[in-house]
Amino acid sequence: MYEDLLACAPLFRDLPQRELAWLGDACRERDYAPGEEALRQGGGGLGFAFLVAGRARVTARGDDGIERELSVLEAGDMVGEPLALGDGPCPFTVTALEPSRMVVLPTWDFHATLREYPEIAIHLLATASRLWRSLAPESAATPAQSAPR
Repeated sequence: MYEDLLACAPLFRDLPQRELAWLGDACRERDYAPGEEALRQGGGGLGFAFLVAGRARVTARGDDGIERELSVLEAGDMVGEPLALGDGPCPFTVTALEPSRMVVLPTWDFHATLREYPEIAIHLLATASRLWRSLAPESAATPAQSAPR
């Protein structure tokens, strides 16, 4: 049901249709009222989300305590792709500016799907490696540091 949305994300773009369908089964739709937070900085990452209706503001509070607007999401935008992979705190807050709907792939459901279908994880590792190399090509050519003795 959500395979086409997932295929828009760079991380999931190269997955076979069957694997997109498995991930799509784990997606959920959530509605947000104006002012409601979909994700909160410092909280657990909800996971990967597509804004399918409405608008939302992405902000982050710096070490100086000042909140800064990072972007405004419009219908069709995605947020949190790296959050689906990890388990660290969310580095930003997403707040609905108007009645909004998101299709969310919650981190815990994403991880459960990876445990059930490990072939997805193998494909995602290859994609993540390719994305990493494209962002920092010099890192792929840098010799690894020796392990401490």
